[in-house]
Amino acid sequence: MVAKTRTLVRTGMRAVREAPQILRDLRSLRVCVFHPRDQDGEGLTRQLERIGCQVKAFWPPPPALPEEVDVVFMSLSPDMVDADFDWCQIEDGPPVIAVVTYENPTVIEAVLRVGAIATVASPVRSFGLLSVLVLARDVHSTLRKQRKRIAQLEAKLQGARQIAEAQDILVAQQGITKEEAYHLIREQAMQKRVTAEEIAKAIINANEILGFRKSLA
Repeated sequence: MVAKTRTLVRTGMRAVREAPQILRDLRSLRVCVFHPRDQDGEGLTRQLERIGCQVKAFWPPPPALPEEVDVVFMSLSPDMVDADFDWCQIEDGPPVIAVVTYENPTVIEAVLRVGAIATVASPVRSFGLLSVLVLARDVHSTLRKQRKRIAQLEAKLQGARQIAEAQDILVAQQGITKEEAYHLIREQAMQKRVTAEEIAKAIINANEILGFRKSLA
């Protein structure tokens, strides 16, 4: 219980130390606002500028995102619910915060389609905007790290499968044990200064080529 309490205290202290950095980052945020040039759109732009963000406003939304964008605020008014943009599907794209006037199935579907990570209600009010901005960036950053971690784990798993397959090939061809086959793969990797996975791929490819040649004979 004491160890758990200490862990929670350290986690809380770390969060406190990181929070000011998150807030300082807001002053360098490059924000795109895709909103009609009406009172609500101008108010949203002004509020973001008061926070310290570098804001660029567009309407209608361009087919491609401007370069170096950190966050997108996008109005999903009734005439925009059917709009579709390729940049919304980019895996490494910026977080999208939807500005919604109505809350119905059609609008919610549009929010999901553009991959919005948060929503704000229209007319936009200053209260809560900073919290939504910070939380959206934090969630987006966490999701990006998780995707990267998952990709690394999948690559590692694929590499392990290839090494196991290469071991089986060497066992069948050389008459050695799986442990000896593994050591042979590691030795070749060290000699050639490449990864064991690359050696395994080469063994698998060579076996497939030889097998193909035998089938032609």
